[in-house]
Amino acid sequence: MVRRMTELGFWRLAAAQPDRPVLVDPDGSSITGGELLACANQVANGLRAQGLERGDAVATLLPNSAEMLEVYLGAMQIGLYVTPINFHLVGPEVAYILADSGAKAFVSHERLADVANAAVAEAGLAHDAHMVVGDNGSYASWRGTQSDVAPIDRVAGQPMHYTSGTTGQPKGVKRGLNDIDPDDMGALFAMFLMLFGIEEGGGNVHLCCSPLYHTAVLMWTSCSLHLGHQVVVMDRWDPEEMLRLIERWKVTTSHMVPTQFHRLLALPEEVHAEYDVSSLRQMVHGAAPCPEEVKRRMIDWWGDCVTEYYAATEGGGTIAPAKVWLERPGTVGQPWAGAEVRILDDDGDQLPAGEVGTVYMSLAQVNFEYKDDKDKTESNRRDGFFTVGDIGVLDDDGFLYLRDRKSDMIISGGVNIYPAEIEGVLLTHPKVGDAAVFGIPHEDWGEEIKAVVEPIADAAVSDELADEILAFCAEKLAKFKLPKSVDFTALMPRDPNGKLYKRKLRDPYWEGRERAI
Repeated sequence: MVRRMTELGFWRLAAAQPDRPVLVDPDGSSITGGELLACANQVANGLRAQGLERGDAVATLLPNSAEMLEVYLGAMQIGLYVTPINFHLVGPEVAYILADSGAKAFVSHERLADVANAAVAEAGLAHDAHMVVGDNGSYASWRGTQSDVAPIDRVAGQPMHYTSGTTGQPKGVKRGLNDIDPDDMGALFAMFLMLFGIEEGGGNVHLCCSPLYHTAVLMWTSCSLHLGHQVVVMDRWDPEEMLRLIERWKVTTSHMVPTQFHRLLALPEEVHAEYDVSSLRQMVHGAAPCPEEVKRRMIDWWGDCVTEYYAATEGGGTIAPAKVWLERPGTVGQPWAGAEVRILDDDGDQLPAGEVGTVYMSLAQVNFEYKDDKDKTESNRRDGFFTVGDIGVLDDDGFLYLRDRKSDMIISGGVNIYPAEIEGVLLTHPKVGDAAVFGIPHEDWGEEIKAVVEPIADAAVSDELADEILAFCAEKLAKFKLPKSVDFTALMPRDPNGKLYKRKLRDPYWEGRERAI
């Protein structure tokens, strides 16, 4: 293990083997370790030249690309926080994260220019702090003027992802910076994959098939680089294209969500048979519940490489290999090495096996705070454990089963969507008196967003009003947060204290269907 620690980590590996291919860009071009390292060093030196110091933040609004990984690997070796922003957000949402994170540099892509420029203006970010990737952008020339030699005084940085909360405002998950060499931090990151039985080298190829702004996707992709694996990056996911890339590059690992499984299984059988997937070794999935039928069919097709895990942006977690899941259908596994899971009741007392309560995970290796929100940070803690509000139960052997999730959260296509933010926008419409948002069944995405509105007294219920409300939301919310439809009710089911009984609205839509948990 000591030998591995001194040999792993992207920067160390790339310096030792500069000619080894490490990255395949979405356009199909291959990039060597030396080339990616040189670009990462230029980014690090460029950010330093712009005055960024340890503890400062750099934000990105980028599609999956070599540039996204350059910025990440550059910032992570000079003690910066890296905040990847969801490129589906609209200008005001991006501006909020830019301002809240305190980003002193921002790298975006020219195809996202309208959103990025609006966000920069609203956040008040200096013009020269915004670099744009693309044929007509400033990023390449900015980076090209910097030294490609490793920066001095290297120290490890941290990612700082933003996750929405029940209040509707995104919160940065911020971990402390450690006085550790980036190479050693990279080695520690690499060892995360070893928890899943993935080893260094050995012809491993990781396929990045989801957006790199997601915590787990960036984690798995960067850890693969730190472990010495080649990474193949998809810009936009397509099921048959994924199969083609698996066969072309002999892919061994990837990180997926159940919606992608569903889309793959929907391909004709002759398409399944056309591509060789025998190279697959570990295809992990998480982020959303996977229906048992879908899981079984994927295991039948891809074999024992289909592994489920449970974790959150804040930390984790548990692992359920395919063989274990087949023996205990529905489990999300046992805690991985160094992790611990407890089930607590509403008073914070630990419950025995078989009793349902709130799932708490140990903070021992993943201590964090919600940036500038002490109350939220402290409210989810109990004796060195944290929760994200999921409800579950442990069996006698310590296997975790989720029984519910954050009470009102919608998971659509593996993306967490929080109704409070959408409800807040609806309530600003002049003809909306009250509003509720929740998930209803969707064959492909698992859930879709439904809005129920109580109009003001003199507003006439009509299809035109529903269209007007949806158009209003489209100006204020990212596309993936938009309700797909609006229904109306004469009186919202609230108690005298104002509590909304959302289940009374939601249950009719799920009649005869088991809501995924």
